[in-house]
Amino acid sequence: MAKVTKTLEVRLVDPNAHKERKLRETHKAYQQALQAAFDADCTTPSATNAIVVEYDLSGYAKNALKKYVPQLCGASYNAKELHDDHPVRFTNEGPKLDHKPQNAIEWYVKIPHHDDYNLWVPAEPNPEQREWLKALHAGDAKMGECRLFDRDGEWYFHIVATRNVEERQTTNSEATAIGVDIGEASLVTVCHRDERGSPAAPTLWNDEGKRVRQLRETYFTATRRLQKRGSERIAESYGDSLWRQIDDILHTVTSEVVAYADQFENPVLVLEDLTHIRENMDYGAFMNRRLHGWGFAKMHAQIRYKAAEKGICVETVNPAYTSKTCHCCGEQGYRPDQATFRCSNSECWISAYHADINAALNIADRYLSGESHSREHTSGNDSAEGGGRLTVPQDSQADATQQETLGTNAS
Repeated sequence: MAKVTKTLEVRLVDPNAHKERKLRETHKAYQQALQAAFDADCTTPSATNAIVVEYDLSGYAKNALKKYVPQLCGASYNAKELHDDHPVRFTNEGPKLDHKPQNAIEWYVKIPHHDDYNLWVPAEPNPEQREWLKALHAGDAKMGECRLFDRDGEWYFHIVATRNVEERQTTNSEATAIGVDIGEASLVTVCHRDERGSPAAPTLWNDEGKRVRQLRETYFTATRRLQKRGSERIAESYGDSLWRQIDDILHTVTSEVVAYADQFENPVLVLEDLTHIRENMDYGAFMNRRLHGWGFAKMHAQIRYKAAEKGICVETVNPAYTSKTCHCCGEQGYRPDQATFRCSNSECWISAYHADINAALNIADRYLSGESHSREHTSGNDSAEGGGRLTVPQDSQADATQQETLGTNAS
């Protein structure tokens, strides 16, 4: 059995005027308490408690603050300033779910307002997460921290849930090793070898890669212009909208990658171990900006937890030269352009090959040869593989991982 953690999102459906006012009051009081505790540099729960106890919040929100503020002010995050709009956090004892399948709106969420006063609000779940909500309601999954936030005038509630799933037991000899190459031109490329050892069913997400590149370039260009005009708030709001579009693309593509793997009997998704990717990249100022901000960590995390839900193993291998090694003869080659690999071995039947498919096959082959790194990365470093935040605000509120967004975007 493996434990899988997922963030469930529900949209609060048309709260009436009274509940809307109470949600706003809770949100405002939380922001004020958080700012006051942060300004007081509260590095312990007791110091935080001395500040937040005076605010009109439920004990569940105050307890969440007592855990969160010391992380912001201490060694964990060491944030220099706060983003001005944080989600309201609650410990898991307060919020509750209720399911009324006979009603037009089936789900209801109990949101603590202050001590002894709660709001029951109808909620609409993400359709893909209904089974998780049912498991949580039935007690087959465990509720973790919850968050309330306002997104473009609508209220959303996030619930961190953990459940056990069956993990498929697969050995190298019987596995269908699927190489996963994450890149810039093709957002993701997957490929495996068939029973004869021939490359099989390569799939590339080229259009999605192009769209993400366009959105990222739009983000950098537009926000730079807005910042020069002194429109920081507009730039921030505009940037959030673009990153949510990117998030949607990443979630769709990583779901499709896992669905690709799920069609095989003994699949293993093989990723490159990108622990030190940022330290090793130097491609000039423009490409450095693009690659250092690229969503390697986010896509790795999404593939991992979505695969875990299906019981699919995920392994990592050394990324060195996967894009410059011939998958047929093993000789070093070169890439005359982004899309093409050329083998330097004159006796090899491959003269030119699709570069991303070649890399995906090399990644799969390294796992089949017996090389595999641990799927657990607990060193605590701020690396891409460890889920550390990259140089742009790629983590949205709807991110289904538990990565924290630090510094000025701490939330």
